[in-house]
Amino acid sequence: MKQAKSANEQPKAKKTKPLAYGFGHRKTARARVWLRPGTGKFLVNKKEMKQYFDTELMQIDALTPFRVVPFASKYDVEVNVSGGGKCGQAGAVKLGIASALLELDESIRSTLRKEGLLTVDSRQKERKKYGQRAARRKFQFVKR
Repeated sequence: MKQAKSANEQPKAKKTKPLAYGFGHRKTARARVWLRPGTGKFLVNKKEMKQYFDTELMQIDALTPFRVVPFASKYDVEVNVSGGGKCGQAGAVKLGIASALLELDESIRSTLRKEGLLTVDSRQKERKKYGQRAARRKFQFVKR
């Protein structure tokens, strides 16, 4: 037998269907980005963006696509990001947002390309070599 809902209980807010999906990566960080119609709310791993990316430099890096494309601020952004450090994650989010915006409107490709937002930064950390102090740093040479 089903129980009647009390007057105090409110139905759960339904998530609107995502309009666009984008994927970005930087170093070992991976970001999955969903854009939904809304007011410009920005969630990263279920936290506010300013709470997740604590430095202003990382916040600016993650929001670069919104600075370049003016109509983008009318979307809610939800991001799942994993791996790497915070700085690499901000770069992955930037690329993911740019690819999601491209899925919405193909005509902004040249603008995003001009700003370098569609190019993956493929630089990785170089491995340490044996017989050396680091990847390229050698031990001090002793002549005598």
